[in-house]
Amino acid sequence: MNVHQMNPRTPAETALIERAESTGVVADAKDPAVEALRRDGLPNRRVEAWHYTDLRLLMSRLDDKCTTAAVPSGEGGTLLSPLLPNSHVVEIGAPDNGAAPAGVTVSAITESADWSRSPNHLDRPVDTIRLLNASFGAAAVAIEVAPNTDVTTPLELRSQAGDRSHGLARCTVGDGAKAVFVERIEGTASSTPSTGISHLAIGEGADVLWIVDQAKGPSAAHLGQLNVELGTDASFRMFVLNTGGALVRYEVHAETMGEGGEIKIRGVNLIEKGQHIDVTTTLRHTAPHTTATETFRNVVTGGHGVFQGMIKVAKEAQKTDAKMACNTLLLSDDGDFSAKPELEIFADDVQCGHGATAGEINADHLFYLMSRGIPEQSARALLVKAFVAEIVEELEHEAAEDALMQRIDTWLERSH
Repeated sequence: MNVHQMNPRTPAETALIERAESTGVVADAKDPAVEALRRDGLPNRRVEAWHYTDLRLLMSRLDDKCTTAAVPSGEGGTLLSPLLPNSHVVEIGAPDNGAAPAGVTVSAITESADWSRSPNHLDRPVDTIRLLNASFGAAAVAIEVAPNTDVTTPLELRSQAGDRSHGLARCTVGDGAKAVFVERIEGTASSTPSTGISHLAIGEGADVLWIVDQAKGPSAAHLGQLNVELGTDASFRMFVLNTGGALVRYEVHAETMGEGGEIKIRGVNLIEKGQHIDVTTTLRHTAPHTTATETFRNVVTGGHGVFQGMIKVAKEAQKTDAKMACNTLLLSDDGDFSAKPELEIFADDVQCGHGATAGEINADHLFYLMSRGIPEQSARALLVKAFVAEIVEELEHEAAEDALMQRIDTWLERSH
């Protein structure tokens, strides 16, 4: 007889399991998920996908901080102004989200994340973020964009505040359609990390811009995941901005299902003392003649940052053109950044590459600005802003560029 040996649970793991059990959500998938969480616990650094983000250890350090932090009265996603003008806000789990834009259908659904398989082959047999999302009985919503519809109104997704801040969104963009999604992640500390799972299916010839605006409070934690499937000649553009949170991990798993698919991911991580920010991506090319470019810029004044990026090219995905870059400015000895770009290629006619850099502000550039009468602190801020603004401008969406640069400017003013 085989007996499963369960490792002892830390107090933080035990508290997390107890909170999952007491959410009061009735769902067929919740009990098996909680049982799996009780059996497997949280991953530690011996799990390759979590090597740089030891969730078991980090949650133990964060648990008391999150539990004791005060939550301002009136906190809630419904009080936030939309990131982009004239957006339609979809609050996941809310009974009514108002009339959707023309060509868009929004409906509450009963669905749980499939945690029994992992999109990242380096994770455990179960997917950690999906497991936590299902364990807390996340509310779910379906958003459908009709074929050949140009949705000029941005669709902003938010999870509810507090212990109900666990959401699952299934988004479908029909053939030839265009849409902009904003994933808004805000809120102060609570007794458990918030989780968000999104599934995005992009039809043939469709175009989607997906923006992640993560600005959690200094004692809060969030675990998020976006899964994308691109049809023939589909275009997926994404921008990730991390400016807050004590413990944040955001995963992107995208797959080109048809020829001509194009992926363009850009991101900025602004990391201060007391923060741990992790962005992990997997780009799968399973059809020929597809392209992908991925660039992240990181500014570190303290804390710890992580980037893990994997480009996987299947044998049949000939003529793939995929590139990945991670560039980091280290502005303090109190911060560090771990970068792990990887290629896994089984085709023989491809153009793929990756690179990572880390360093301080260029001394010659700083001297040039100071020699023109600009004070050192202002000169440093200008160089940092130029470092990140370069990829924000690649969005080619004026309202989004303005909104994101305002976020970045606010962070720079506070940090300098």
